[in-house]
Amino acid sequence: MRSLATMLLSVLLVCTLAYSCRGGSTSESAEAADSIHSIPDTLRVGTLYSPLSYFIYREEQMGYDYDLIKQFGADKGVYIDLVVAPSISSLLEMLDSGKVDLAAYEIPIIAANRDRVIPCGVENITHQVLVQPKGNPDSLITDVTQLVGREVYVEKDSKYQHRLANLNDELGGGIMMHVVDQDTLITEDLIEMVSSGKIPLTIVDSDIARLNKTYYNSLDVSLEVSFPQRSSWGVPLDKAWLADSINAWIGSSEPRQAQEKLLKRYFELSKNSPSLSLDLSKGRMSPYDNLFKKYAKDIGWDWRMLASQGYAESRFDTTVVSWAGARGLMQIMPRTARAYGLSMNRISNPEASISTATAIIRDLDKSL
Repeated sequence: MRSLATMLLSVLLVCTLAYSCRGGSTSESAEAADSIHSIPDTLRVGTLYSPLSYFIYREEQMGYDYDLIKQFGADKGVYIDLVVAPSISSLLEMLDSGKVDLAAYEIPIIAANRDRVIPCGVENITHQVLVQPKGNPDSLITDVTQLVGREVYVEKDSKYQHRLANLNDELGGGIMMHVVDQDTLITEDLIEMVSSGKIPLTIVDSDIARLNKTYYNSLDVSLEVSFPQRSSWGVPLDKAWLADSINAWIGSSEPRQAQEKLLKRYFELSKNSPSLSLDLSKGRMSPYDNLFKKYAKDIGWDWRMLASQGYAESRFDTTVVSWAGARGLMQIMPRTARAYGLSMNRISNPEASISTATAIIRDLDKSL
């Protein structure tokens, strides 16, 4: 009887554990992953300079991957020690050698990386797409067969060149491919050149195209020219526990909402300044001319030059917040505002914004 009871108790215990493993909440899974192997106080993270992952704008560190890993660090109480690698191959070598614990960059999920990287975090699925001017809808290229007889510019020795060469073979030839040396121009340069009409077409990854379209509204990036490409963050093979922790974290509601906001910030919000026509018929440039006149004297500027700066920054809108977080009439970044004693509840005040901007300009002049 005792052995039967023991057996039933064992079965019940196994079922309970199985249920908790499968039916537990995401937050419980995250706690379980962390308790098995606690995250160190400092997490060494590698990334690359790029408009997608990490860059510096107005002295602020930014980027989709950067902001997301900083959020992970904040939620876990971990310091993020960021290392910027010169190339993706160097970043993979840093993972192999143990110099970094995590690559917060879109590492391709391909067979060649399977024996050195464990994918983790949000999986990103992209395609290579054709970048072309919108122009007349009737002139848009809507099928890859229409590339025959067209000029397409791509970076030398890039995956775009290889894909275009393969596509040309599939179509029986006829695509006029122009290869551009990477030491001369980069992907973003080619996109800008399509927008300005200097070149007719180029090919880039869809996430890069989406981001740059927020700067160049005249572009169409809808035509896919490749199979789907999967990528994500990655950890070395001996840190599967870290991959589990990141996966559990990103699966919970608050990090997922933060990630969706970052997607909107970097890939949807326009980076162009709002349009405004200046009416100089009344002998003034803005409602704040008296303030521009008052503070321009502090830096020895013609007040109209300072007013022009305000126009370029915000179109004289004191309430505007840029995609990067710059605020107010002179578009001051929150961190810079704090450094100059400007509180967040006054950053939209026109006089406070102009006076702080002139203080910044004065300090910059002194540093030259």
